[in-house]
Amino acid sequence: MCGRYTFVTPAPAAEKRFDAAFTEPAGPNYNAAPSQQLPIITNAAPQQIQLVSWGLVPGWSRDPASGPKPINARAETLAEKPSFRQLLQRRRCLVLADSFYEWQATPAGKVPHRILLQDEQLFAFAGLWDEWLDRSTGELHPTFTIITTEPNALMANIHNRMPVILPGRAAEQAWLADDLGSKAHQELLLPYDAAAMREYVVSKRVNSPANNDAEVLAAA
Repeated sequence: MCGRYTFVTPAPAAEKRFDAAFTEPAGPNYNAAPSQQLPIITNAAPQQIQLVSWGLVPGWSRDPASGPKPINARAETLAEKPSFRQLLQRRRCLVLADSFYEWQATPAGKVPHRILLQDEQLFAFAGLWDEWLDRSTGELHPTFTIITTEPNALMANIHNRMPVILPGRAAEQAWLADDLGSKAHQELLLPYDAAAMREYVVSKRVNSPANNDAEVLAAA
């Protein structure tokens, strides 16, 4: 499961890293949470970084207010579920991040960890996106979900799932490519190299999305 992450890289650095431009201003987010507007790059507009709501609302949904809004999708079963299978074929995205949080179950309670790359650089989760049309207003509402996979050696001690981090520009471009095919796309959805990652315990301030400041990054 991936239910919280960070995007604190300055916008100019993110634009240079992904060779794409923000369509609207985006400040740092130290505690990104579901329902927030967060930066993604879609296969439909690979030169744009758009702010989109986290929590997938399928385009066929009749009532987004009452239906489920999955924040994660399991890599292993994407091709088996009709809603995800169609999005795997036609609506993939990069979810921009520079770390994520996960909670480890211990006898003393759940302990939050921050997980990031060894070099602390920006990366992209593999994601799926869709658009829901509000027929009363004619307005389109895009949303996204983050794909998860089995944990690597580092994550296995913390949780039984981890988000799919695409390993560099070649994999990111392949994930967005429309001519690759669903089977090849799904083969990209692997655990990231544990040796290239690190983690540390943070304070329980991160438990509340209201605490969205640099202090939540500090080691506990």
